[in-house]
Amino acid sequence: MQRGTKPRILAAAPHTWTKPVTLRLAKMLLPLVLAAFAFIVTFDNVVDYGSNFLFVRHVLSMDTTFPGNALLGRAITSPLAWQAGYWLIIAAEGATCLLLLGGTVALWRARHLSGTNFDQAKSLVTAGCVLGFLTWFFGFMVVGGEWFAMWQSKTWNGQEGAFRFYMAILGVLIFVNQPDADLTRSVSQSSR
Repeated sequence: MQRGTKPRILAAAPHTWTKPVTLRLAKMLLPLVLAAFAFIVTFDNVVDYGSNFLFVRHVLSMDTTFPGNALLGRAITSPLAWQAGYWLIIAAEGATCLLLLGGTVALWRARHLSGTNFDQAKSLVTAGCVLGFLTWFFGFMVVGGEWFAMWQSKTWNGQEGAFRFYMAILGVLIFVNQPDADLTRSVSQSSR
């Protein structure tokens, strides 16, 4: 190397890993992982329908809450309503998966575009995160946890799991929706 010249790290690589590129890749990877999670949950709820259906049945019927509590009038004891509630959950989980997957594809297609265009490609990821948040926060915490007093059950309480899910979703929603800068060419690329 001649005196006074700087080493050219990654000069032969087709892409230089700048911060905006790394952030865009992360904003594509995290929704993809959430989509995989939502897919597995949806798949498991269909394949293992019986045992997961028991959870919904016990929560809606409130049969494992504190005996004689004042909220028992809210209990739903109709098997048809249990089935409908369970299929609503499965549909919301599946739709969350599809929105996040579609959003990941949209971000992938926009990865080389301007920051403004990349930001505009985030709408499906946002919709998927919002639907996932509604499913696990509103569905499991508000409806299941509070309305049907799921918190009182030692056996059929899904609040801790739901908390982990919707906090991960909320974190991805916030991260992905941070504005993106335009991609710039690195010194090694612009000198070619």
